[in-house]
Amino acid sequence: MSMGARFGPRAIRAASARQLKFRGFNPRRGLNPYTSPFTILDCGDIPVAPFDNALALRQMTEAFYELGSRPPALSHASYPRPKLLTLGGDHSVALPALRALNKIYGRPVAVLHFDAHLDTWHPSKYPSAWESSQSDFNHGSMFWIASNEGLIVNGSSAHAGLRTRLSGDDWGDFDDDERQGFLRISADAIDDLGTAGIIGAIMERIGTETPTYLSLDIDVLDPGLCPGTGTPEPGGWTSREVIRILRGLEDLNVVGADIVEVAPAYDGNGEQTALVAAQVAYEILTSLTGRGLRDMEGAKTGDGNGNVKEEL
Repeated sequence: MSMGARFGPRAIRAASARQLKFRGFNPRRGLNPYTSPFTILDCGDIPVAPFDNALALRQMTEAFYELGSRPPALSHASYPRPKLLTLGGDHSVALPALRALNKIYGRPVAVLHFDAHLDTWHPSKYPSAWESSQSDFNHGSMFWIASNEGLIVNGSSAHAGLRTRLSGDDWGDFDDDERQGFLRISADAIDDLGTAGIIGAIMERIGTETPTYLSLDIDVLDPGLCPGTGTPEPGGWTSREVIRILRGLEDLNVVGADIVEVAPAYDGNGEQTALVAAQVAYEILTSLTGRGLRDMEGAKTGDGNGNVKEEL
């Protein structure tokens, strides 16, 4: 049996051991997410059936809904629900998360997807001599399923860091992706646009108000830096570039996020992939906290959109 990414959450937790309240201040943002008014909790692992995909999908969906629909520890009109950051693990966890978010918010959300691969593939692009409805659900088809279920806003979503090969002899994979409404930003684009250009393209596409699910596959990074993943693709971004881009996206209205496909069995002796994933989690938590604090302050003294007005 392949090891896969099932020990990814454990590895990311271990790599985050130095992220403590007394040394958690993020100087780029001027705040410590662990001592802010918001409460950050590790909810533990979702217990899932390892040999039944359909049951595991149901278990994850119910768990995400149960956690995400609870009242937040800090009750405020600008922060009506908890925001879940999922550590993985197989990328297919994005589908149950999106199903739960659709029930919680009553609307589709945009997806910002950092990945070497599209993951909007039609299930038939994973051919099998023994086809089944369960095999349709995998770590490369979950956004295709989500789009067809109406869970993703068509026209406001984006991929970032792409460098995948395509199926067959034509552009059919891109055609499928465009029908699902994704903007594609290749890994090579950073050479022409720089990190600021990547940030600008994403913000222009998604905006600041659309509820957004941020999904980061660790293989968006180059395998020379992060080898601990199941489908490595050479030519990826550096950890500095990814972190810089994430830091520029605080204005997004992120309602949920994941960091996935960390496979510690393939990591180096220094466990560098897990360390990068833990730092990415810290950056996402910092941005969620910063946007939340700004929204709360804007609701008190501003226009409700984070634009604070001076008091007379």
